[in-house]
Amino acid sequence: MTTSAEVRSHLIRAMQLDLVGPTPDDVEYAEEILTQAPSKWYLTGFLVPFGAPVEVRSDETADDTLEQLSSSDTNEDANAPETSSARKAHFPSSIGLSFLLPENTTELNITVQWGDYQFLESETELDHSENPQSAKQELWQRSPHCISMPISLLGNQRKIQIEVPDSNGLKLFVSNRSVASSPQQKLPVGTRSVSVFLVNYRSNNPNQKHDISFIFQACLTIRTADAFVSRPNLRGQNSQDRDEAVSSLQYRNDCEYAVGHNVSAITILSSNHICQEIRTNWMPTAEVPRVEPADIPGLKLGMEALAKAKDAAAISEMVYPMVSEYTDWITKQQAAAPTEPHQRKIASELLTTASRINQRIAAGLQALEDPLVLEAFQIANQALATARRQRLTHDDPNKSPEDFSPPKWRPFQLAFLLLNILSIAQPEHPDREIVDLLFFPTGGGKTEAYLGLAAFTLVLRRLRDPSIHSAGVSVLMRYTLRLLTLDQLERAATLVCALELERQQNPRLGKHPFEIGLWVGQGATPNKMGKKGDKDNSAWARTQEFDRHYPHKPKPIPLERCPWCGTELKARSFQLLPLADAPTDLRVICDNRKKHADGKHACVFKGNNPLPIIAVDEQIYRRLPCFIISTVDKFANLPWVGQTGALFGKVTHFDEKVGFTGPADAKTKGRALDKNLPPPDLIIQDELHLISGPLGTMVGLYETVIDVLCSVTHNDKTIRPKIIASTATVRRAERQIQALFSHSQVDIFPPPGPDRHDSFFAETIPITKTPGRLYVGVVAQGRSLKVVLLRAYLALLGAAKQAWEDADGKTNQDNPADPYMTLLGYFNSLRELGGSRRLVEDEVNSRLSHYGDRRRYQEPLSLFCDRKIDDEPEELTSRISTNKVANTKRRLALPFHEKERVDIALATNMISVGLDITRLGLMVVLGQPKTTAEYIQATSRVGREAEKPGLVVTLLNIHRPRDRSHYERFQIWHDTFYRTVEASSVTPFSPRAIDRGLSGVTVALARLGNAEMTAPLGAAQISQHRLLLNFVVDALVKRAEGHSPLKADEAESLRQEIRRQVTDRLDTWQHIAVQDQRLQYQRNEIEMAAPLLLDALDPKADKESSDRQKFKAQRSLRDVEPVVKLFVRDPVGLEIEEEV
Repeated sequence: MTTSAEVRSHLIRAMQLDLVGPTPDDVEYAEEILTQAPSKWYLTGFLVPFGAPVEVRSDETADDTLEQLSSSDTNEDANAPETSSARKAHFPSSIGLSFLLPENTTELNITVQWGDYQFLESETELDHSENPQSAKQELWQRSPHCISMPISLLGNQRKIQIEVPDSNGLKLFVSNRSVASSPQQKLPVGTRSVSVFLVNYRSNNPNQKHDISFIFQACLTIRTADAFVSRPNLRGQNSQDRDEAVSSLQYRNDCEYAVGHNVSAITILSSNHICQEIRTNWMPTAEVPRVEPADIPGLKLGMEALAKAKDAAAISEMVYPMVSEYTDWITKQQAAAPTEPHQRKIASELLTTASRINQRIAAGLQALEDPLVLEAFQIANQALATARRQRLTHDDPNKSPEDFSPPKWRPFQLAFLLLNILSIAQPEHPDREIVDLLFFPTGGGKTEAYLGLAAFTLVLRRLRDPSIHSAGVSVLMRYTLRLLTLDQLERAATLVCALELERQQNPRLGKHPFEIGLWVGQGATPNKMGKKGDKDNSAWARTQEFDRHYPHKPKPIPLERCPWCGTELKARSFQLLPLADAPTDLRVICDNRKKHADGKHACVFKGNNPLPIIAVDEQIYRRLPCFIISTVDKFANLPWVGQTGALFGKVTHFDEKVGFTGPADAKTKGRALDKNLPPPDLIIQDELHLISGPLGTMVGLYETVIDVLCSVTHNDKTIRPKIIASTATVRRAERQIQALFSHSQVDIFPPPGPDRHDSFFAETIPITKTPGRLYVGVVAQGRSLKVVLLRAYLALLGAAKQAWEDADGKTNQDNPADPYMTLLGYFNSLRELGGSRRLVEDEVNSRLSHYGDRRRYQEPLSLFCDRKIDDEPEELTSRISTNKVANTKRRLALPFHEKERVDIALATNMISVGLDITRLGLMVVLGQPKTTAEYIQATSRVGREAEKPGLVVTLLNIHRPRDRSHYERFQIWHDTFYRTVEASSVTPFSPRAIDRGLSGVTVALARLGNAEMTAPLGAAQISQHRLLLNFVVDALVKRAEGHSPLKADEAESLRQEIRRQVTDRLDTWQHIAVQDQRLQYQRNEIEMAAPLLLDALDPKADKESSDRQKFKAQRSLRDVEPVVKLFVRDPVGLEIEEEV
């Protein structure tokens, strides 16, 4: 095995032979001899006699469950595991296939293949040359069987029963019925629905060993001289749902020909895409091809070349082939559009959109004729190139940045930048109101695309006004998950470092530094600076703890290494200034003293040139870094913390040493500013699909505040920030974005074309050319998931170690088995992970140490190798501290020959985004995730490099309806799973959302939108400003009516309800203020003042008066109720076990 693809094939074969047994075409193991009963050796793939006693058709461990941790968290991954059926799990007695046939088909050829195992009772039945000690083992020899028989479909028989010759009791049952045809189904007239089942009707002799009556590796193959009829997929046909209609067009050639029963169905297509053969498979596979950025002839993509181009005309000459080639592509697609009327209409609409996108790209290119826009574009290109070179040195520190090839854009990345240039350069341009959604598969380079636009935005703002008046937050980038936020911090910080070095050399970019801020929950970063003696979560306490106990304590902020040179940050990297015991700043410097071969310092961010990174809330409010990275739930702070207004430019004074101060501060320092700073120009929402459900609903409501605070009026026109979003899985994006951002115009980029394999900017690479990500399904009916997990882990870990050793182990630092030496286990809930962790620490660990002994009788070499793994697996979940998460990520990237390498890492949906480690190649998923989007996102964490193709093993629970469906249709479902991505649910103005979030939003708008009310005691000033607060009512009413396309009467009803509720809250607030006289927003801001806001999770809040309870507000947008389970009972009170 010389390639990772070959190693992957070895792992799959080893799993097949360990869990199911030989395939029908496996000559080497066709007559194997096992050293224990085959039903114990094999996990699945066998049929027990129909009607056999319960003890024969069930496993004593079938009802074992993974011990689950108790949990009441509302963390990112604290989902409750799904409940399986309460019915007793039994081994199957039958398998089958259902399919469609044309009217003229009169005969089927059915092949039944299986293995029987005969118990060898005495040594005389063995080769006498063998060691006598071996003969004392319990031995079972396999005998393969293959029976082919024609089945006539003539006559009016709807049900046929046939004995399988020489099978000792196997029977075929054939159901044959006509299908009523309709124009909507588009089935040929006379089409018939046929089901074929293989049933084990052998008698079970209690005096014999049970396995003699079982059949193993059962397989059905069905062939027809005619072609099977594809099952119609009616989704999207003449649908008013645009996404469904587009999918119907794009997947028009992806056909399903068979469905399995208790087993998976596999379709065999001929070279001309006709199906004449289908078969069953116990361990199905499906390979999803890679999608990669397309090459465009004549296009010059070098970042440094663009940065050094003489003028706009030179850049146009380099880049315009993108526009011209795109125009030609659109013309060719129009000519090749399908002829079916509805599909042709949808294709025409898609290509019209593509033409409009192309015009926007061309307009962006033309905008470079503006000297300032050109300069910003070129500086951004240079900074991006510098940052890219620096990140490459992290993995190869012995090289200088100049040693690497000149960085290049991918075509879609450069196109996305050009697409949005006018939106930033001309704030009043109509494109400003378009939300551009970057839709590209995971690992394709979306981050670099929007970082390019961020760099352009930051530079242009400085070039237009290099004074302090252009300071403040310009780019606001938000994520939902902590892991994703931390991962993107490293990339974005490297870019900001490059921009800051550029600024230091270019006086046109002003004197105020480019800085990046990390604004997340206090579990990851300190909220305040603190002082000597603090024992809380302050920056002082964290820094002192890290300094005293380095390296055993976490770093004060979640930054493990210098984003510029990649060197680990140590104790002296974090400095409290100006006084260590009473600091106002936490400065981060690099400790790298090395130099490159050319004599240049490996890192320049040391001494008096600290890293431009800020991660303490208090410091962020004073420094106002131009680039903020945040989690969405952090914005729950808006009503609670007045200083958050500074993020939107609400400051009045500036001091060189202190920074910015404003109406929320007790004292203002420095000189007064002529006006507020400009608000953010650009909002980036990554992984849009995660802004859904309860979290998305609350985010959508709080977006009202952000939108109002970011908006300015110019020439009687309201200028809102430019919003871009990105995702790799999307469904009904227009509706979701309207609910979240109140923008009705959405452009998906790259725009989809009629052929899903080719969107001009992206193309699907055939698996014959480059291996894709391979999915393997494992189901073991009658076994517990605990046993399935154990056996799968053992097989994969043992087989990978064997492949590793065969490829010279650690002496080969380019070992092709390396991607599969770390097993990434994925779980749908923390509780399932907790039980599995115990299993790994105990049984997997102990059994794997001698798994190389697992071999068949006389088998010369084992498929497996003994392996010693770490006593404790690594974990990536919300219950792990931020510094440990960062350390685990670092270790996961290490090749297996390194001392700190990882054997097993267990993770939840925390890794479904934000884990970009190209080395990883192996994942095991326990149970089908609840959404297709989560499944796609999570499994895309492995196989991110073509040379290290991914292997995903999905362990399905056949007693869950969704798992069963995906298993029995494994091949076609994976071929089309992007089509089944669910629409996101965001309902910010639903009654429950209003009840939980409207008070916080109302207070935030009033407090931050009116400078006189921003200070803590500003809550008491509502009577003086009550009339001015009508803008709060108007803003929320306008937002409500624009969040969703409503009928006129529905919109009017919602307007009236929101107006009534907001007015009521403001009136109640005024009543409380009059009553209390001294009123602050939250407790302990000011002494001797009552709080307006009550923590929604504080039990004491329920004891307050009904008026005061109206001002319950969340501290986090994740503080929402969990999903409520619905149990359905029949009329006599018995619970219905099926999922609903």
